[in-house]
Amino acid sequence: MDRKEISRILNEIGVMLELIGESPFKSRAYYNGARTVELLKEDIGDLVAGDRLKDIKGIGKALDEKISELVKTGRLRYYDNLKNQIPEGLFEILKVPGLGPKKVRTLYEKLSITTLGELEYSCIENRLVDLPGFGEKTQQKVLEGIQYLKKNRGRYLYPEAWSRAEELIGAMEKEEEVKHISAAGSLRRKSETVKDIDILAAGYDAEAIMDKFEALPGIEKTVERGSSKLGVLLENGIRVDLRVVSPEQYPFALHHFTGSKEHNTAMRHRSKGMGYKINEYGIFREDGDEGVSCASEEEFFKTLGLSFIPPEIRENTGEIEAAEEGNLPSLVEAADIKGLFHVHTVYSDGSASIEDMAEMARSLGAEYIGISDHSRSAYYAGGLKEDQIKRQREEIDRLNGKLRDFRIFAGIESDILPDGSLDYPDSILEKFDFVIASVHSNFTMDRDSMTKRLVRALENPFVTMLGHPTGRLLLAREGYPVDLESVIEAAAEKGKIIELNANPYRLDLEWHWCRRAKERGVKISINPDAHNLEGLKDIIYGVNAARKGWLSKQDVFNTYPLDVMVDVLSRGRGGE
Repeated sequence: MDRKEISRILNEIGVMLELIGESPFKSRAYYNGARTVELLKEDIGDLVAGDRLKDIKGIGKALDEKISELVKTGRLRYYDNLKNQIPEGLFEILKVPGLGPKKVRTLYEKLSITTLGELEYSCIENRLVDLPGFGEKTQQKVLEGIQYLKKNRGRYLYPEAWSRAEELIGAMEKEEEVKHISAAGSLRRKSETVKDIDILAAGYDAEAIMDKFEALPGIEKTVERGSSKLGVLLENGIRVDLRVVSPEQYPFALHHFTGSKEHNTAMRHRSKGMGYKINEYGIFREDGDEGVSCASEEEFFKTLGLSFIPPEIRENTGEIEAAEEGNLPSLVEAADIKGLFHVHTVYSDGSASIEDMAEMARSLGAEYIGISDHSRSAYYAGGLKEDQIKRQREEIDRLNGKLRDFRIFAGIESDILPDGSLDYPDSILEKFDFVIASVHSNFTMDRDSMTKRLVRALENPFVTMLGHPTGRLLLAREGYPVDLESVIEAAAEKGKIIELNANPYRLDLEWHWCRRAKERGVKISINPDAHNLEGLKDIIYGVNAARKGWLSKQDVFNTYPLDVMVDVLSRGRGGE
């Protein structure tokens, strides 16, 4: 092992000692030792072999023993033991500019943050603002640092990729050579995360189209170019693949490059049974090269005896059979959403007032909003004590007295305790218009215990809906182990709602399970989990996920108009 590697290990030991709260003098000894080793002019192997390392200034007995072990064995038990004490994700967090070991230790001890994704989510929820040594400016710098690091990550959240795709497509739509253009691939299917951006363009001059695409702002470099395909990297690290076809080929290519792979395979199998073969260039009769003309995707599906299959559900999960039988659902649309539940304000960890949140919701076309700040167990998020609940309700009543054709519902996001009870007694819970029950702690329970925890919470008569049912954070944290089949069954039996948390970091309940909930007659509430004004707009990502889960307007709780919602909530928690 060379001196540079030894120096790196010693430096990392110093960092780890700071992370676990050891004496700064101890950490400094390893930092100094790392520097000394890196500046050595004599071969470190020779120094160890001659037992002369301990004679060098800055290398005491302890460092001599550890460096010698590294040189002789290539390993260091002390280093391995230290590393096993520290969550691996903390080392990635240390790469964020401005975050040293002390700050990272604070994040870990105060907020239990162990991954970069959890840190980003906590910044968005304003949880760093009141931490010792942090503040609003530091939180913003941390967010900026995270974005810098994410440039090299392999997958991206849907909104990040979609916003860039929209910009690129919008710019190319203005070019006269471009007759049609669309996102394709997983982005068009509204997948929760994507690896890259696929764009399909139609025109007769592929070279000119690719030239103009290469010149768009935000493109860092070209990594591939052929006669009809262009691969580029954006400044934020996302790869974009542009394919150019003729306008006549466009409907076939759009279907092919939208996918998914499984859907396309099933469609090829179907077409073969009908005497056709299909690919990105067209539909051809198997007994010759004659092609079938289609002016749109709708005509493409019609030729194969199918009703149009929305891109979101092209996953080969029964959509082809349903399209053949004419049983595809009429998928929910953003315009169907009449109100927004799960909204946080300055009363807990939100950044906007109740009135401002209400006005923003109203400007987005909502007829009502459901305020649900954190409950008292969520001390890290400014959870509400009883006097704050009373004060907040008075403010909501006052605002409702001024509003016309709009309603603010007074709710709470109440923590589900490990035994399944909520962190307020029923005497308090019954005063709310609605209650969202959510897990925010003790994620490491076993599957059976976690399932019982959620099922018991759903048995509480004052619970309206279950919030973010698995606790997952996309690209950051797996959900806790839970038997969702049993949870959905309990919700069906008790007439409870399950949330589809629209925050793009969550999208929880995951879309596959939305479909299962629909089959059991459980309504889904698409909630933004907003902590600021812009967060209310996240509802669209929840609608995307609901569409992937085959949900119709009738399956979604918050498609009820105001008068119906008032009646539903007054009659009981989410009942009909």
